[in-house]
Amino acid sequence: MYIAIEGVIGVGKTTLARLLQPAFEADVLLEVFEENPFLSDFYGDRARYAFQTQIFFLLSRYRQQNNNVPNILAAGKSLIADYTFAKDALFAGINLKGDELEMYGKVHEALGEKIPKPDLLVYLQATTDTLMQRIAFRDRSYERQMERSYIDELNVAYEEFFSKPFDHTPILKIDSNELNIIHNAEHIKLIENRIREALGLAPYQPALPMK
Repeated sequence: MYIAIEGVIGVGKTTLARLLQPAFEADVLLEVFEENPFLSDFYGDRARYAFQTQIFFLLSRYRQQNNNVPNILAAGKSLIADYTFAKDALFAGINLKGDELEMYGKVHEALGEKIPKPDLLVYLQATTDTLMQRIAFRDRSYERQMERSYIDELNVAYEEFFSKPFDHTPILKIDSNELNIIHNAEHIKLIENRIREALGLAPYQPALPMK
């Protein structure tokens, strides 16, 4: 079983992956942001540093997934990842233009053919206001220059990206605005139940409300 969690920056992907790990007895694969040397500069000047930032992320994500996902699944283990390789193209579509976008697209397509697809994609939704509050709360140094307009642009892009069939992967959409997965264990159980229902993994209760 391979579950990938997606959503805009700050929505809670990594936290959810870690909290779901015991329930599914899964290995966890977490995206590494801090290794990107261009990230802080990118948030200060997106146009100047977009291509370097995007290419570094693309190759880093490919290396991490290609080195880990096939081995974990081949060993018969379950896996929860806090990102997907395919969604990287979403960011490129926002941040790159012209020849840079075309070159990126060719590399992404070639590398993506080698990456296993998740059995289920959990898409965490949240309003831009909620996302900005969560980003401020976690207070990462390289995110302090992040503009609300960029998060709002990403939010719109995510909604469009996941409104249609995604890479032959089933999508489970969860509105996270009223959820507090850090302090409310019941909210974690609700999400776990939704995932089990989507994958047909007993035990689960059909159609529990997300309240």
